[in-house]
Formats: sequence, structure tokens, C-alpha cells
Amino acid sequence: MKQASGELTIDTRGQGLIEITDQVARWLDDQAITTGLLTVFCRHTSASLLINENAAPAVRRDMERYLARLAPESRDYEHDDEGPDDMPAHLRTALTDVSLSIPIARGQPVLGTWQGIYLFEHRTAPHRRRIALHVIGE
Repeated sequence: MKQASGELTIDTRGQGLIEITDQVARWLDDQAITTGLLTVFCRHTSASLLINENAAPAVRRDMERYLARLAPESRDYEHDDEGPDDMPAHLRTALTDVSLSIPIARGQPVLGTWQGIYLFEHRTAPHRRRIALHVIGE
């Protein structure tokens, strides 16, 4: 049994879903673990992770619009230290995930045909996001 840890740095352009499947798979390939479990962890409170369809761009747009309706930007929140998108970003993170556990088989993440791993940036300004990776297996 062996394990490895690392980190991806993702520059965002502001709100939206950024597919990181290829970056995660490349990192995993370098670890030479063929069977195991991969943990992907977003080290931020205003960005999140999710697994979703990676074929139809409309899915990403619909996800973005849906969360914008659930947690709209507003001056009505008490917590607005960094502007009107501050608290909605925290709410959107709470509604999604900051950690994913993905099985590994034949050295690759076990994902469905149309699944991709996404970083979901919830702030309007560009940010540099750090994604921690850990894999354990053989």
C-alpha cells in the first residue's frame, strides 16, 4: 500500500464551472497507483467541487443559473466584507462540496461516461484556487 499527496493551482476567470478532470488525471498518472481511492479537496470557502456532466455546455450554464437563484448576490446579507458576492459564495459552497472521493481503477479515476470533475468558482473576480489531492492504494 502506498499513498501520495499534492496540489493543483487553478486560476479562475470569475464565477463559473472549470473542468479539472484532465489535470487531476495527469497528477494521478504520475503517482503510479493503479487501484485505490483519490480524495480531491478545495481549500477555500467561496469555491467548491462537484462531479457533473462534461458533454453538454448547457448543463454548466443551468447549474450556474440555478445556484445564482438559490443564493443571489445582494446587499441584504450581514456578511459582506468583500462585497455583494461574498456571502452568496459561501452559501453556494455550503450547497455543493469541498471534498470528493473517487475510486481509482487501472490508474484512472472511475467516472461515468459523461462525468467530469469541476472546480466551481463562486466569486465574481478571478482567483487562484488551491486543490489538495491525496491518493492511497496499490
